[in-house]
Amino acid sequence: MTAPVRNGGLAGAVAAEWTKLWSVRATWWCLVAGTVLMLGYGTLSAIAQHYETDPQSASTIALGGAVYLTQFAVIALATLFVTSEYTGGGIRSTLLWTPARSRVVLAKAAVLLPVLFAYGVALSSAGMALAEVTKDGHGLPTSTAAAVTTASGMGGYFALLGLLCTGIGWALRSAAGTLVSVIVLLVPLPLIVASLGWPEAMPYFPGIAGINAMVEAGRPNPVTTTVAPYAPGVGLVIDAVWAAAALLAGAAVLRRRDA
Repeated sequence: MTAPVRNGGLAGAVAAEWTKLWSVRATWWCLVAGTVLMLGYGTLSAIAQHYETDPQSASTIALGGAVYLTQFAVIALATLFVTSEYTGGGIRSTLLWTPARSRVVLAKAAVLLPVLFAYGVALSSAGMALAEVTKDGHGLPTSTAAAVTTASGMGGYFALLGLLCTGIGWALRSAAGTLVSVIVLLVPLPLIVASLGWPEAMPYFPGIAGINAMVEAGRPNPVTTTVAPYAPGVGLVIDAVWAAAALLAGAAVLRRRDA
């Protein structure tokens, strides 16, 4: 008697995507590069605190490392997780194994979310610890509340940034197009909108909202130098809305245009 063939369902799709994520060198290169950039930035910034007239805390230093350097490694990892399948033609096999298109999108998101959250929390903690030791009492102290806010905010921001990239990746199917689109959305576009007379809209773009999520309530955003009009957790909610919109758009394109 032949045993019945069972559909792997969402759990099977997630297991397949988990294997794919860790079986390619690009994932490891991106994670290692992001770690090196964070620790390098933290070390140099902490050493500068011995001579700087503008003192910073270890949490602010770690935040700077994430915003100015490490987030771009996260963007690259998440983008390649989708677009490399189109480049190499693997998307055809993926869609044969998992015919439900929305399930493929959801499976990749389900894999990236915990990985990037844990990466952000671990990296921010390491960056703050290294900065605290290296600055050796110089600069500003870091409170427990500030450290927790930065670590949890960075984890949430990296996770949701990854989902935003995958959603745009599904829609554009191009690594170059996705990278350019995400970077423009994070950095130049909020500045352009502010220069056109709508500075109050800046905190609602994903990059600025992510930074606000890493800063204690009532403290100024170190990049925009203004205080966020909402609590840190709201910044992650804003990023979640952006990520959900991108994933819905990507899933819609995948269903319409297929592979």
